[in-house]
Amino acid sequence: MNALLDAAVAAHGGLNRWNQVTSITVDASVTGALWSLKGQDDALKDVRLDVDTTRERLTIDFPGQDRQAVFEPRRVVLQRRDGTLIDTRDDPETSFGGHQLQTPWDDIHLAYFAGEALWTYLNTPFLYTLPGFTTEEIAPVEADGETWRRLLVTFPDHIRSHTRRQISCFGPDGLLRRHDFTVDVLGGATGLLYATGYRDVDGIVIPTTRRGYAWQGDYERVPEPLLVAIDMGDITVRRPRAAG
Repeated sequence: MNALLDAAVAAHGGLNRWNQVTSITVDASVTGALWSLKGQDDALKDVRLDVDTTRERLTIDFPGQDRQAVFEPRRVVLQRRDGTLIDTRDDPETSFGGHQLQTPWDDIHLAYFAGEALWTYLNTPFLYTLPGFTTEEIAPVEADGETWRRLLVTFPDHIRSHTRRQISCFGPDGLLRRHDFTVDVLGGATGLLYATGYRDVDGIVIPTTRRGYAWQGDYERVPEPLLVAIDMGDITVRRPRAAG
């Protein structure tokens, strides 16, 4: 790891602690203008996320609906809580061919995008230490009265995320301040995702509030509309059960 990634991992709880974790469960509300553009108003307003930290897998539970979505890179499944199949799609990323920002989504489109996005967010920055990722510190930026160090991250082909090259901005304390990217399945739409409201949950430091906007030019924020708002309530960090 380079020095910036070392500092960021340490600030968020450290790799030794992270390697003891198998999953994170989050009660969340995910809102914003993006979902309206996609014809999915309030679809993720009150959900429970189960985020696997050992492989790319995320389950979205929709309380009160007897419905779950299971995201994996090569397959998305919609099912009842007892496992009864509702719908499924293999190679779901290919179904976004030709999509632009205002192209409507079906429920599997929604589950795929939410899965790859939220899995990435909740595994950052530890995700960047995995085999296949490459990282490089690039020029810092001045923002919100601070100097933010920036880490350019190239994702390996087998990980599904917004796009292969993304930037994470870290404050003087080593904590994530902003995540900068474009989104392939949105036709290359731009995104700046601000991270605040940090909480220490069993030794892992997690931002519980995120706000996403478009950007133009040299990562200049477009203030309206607020595209994505993520607000987290209860969070549980899970470790393997002790033998016996």
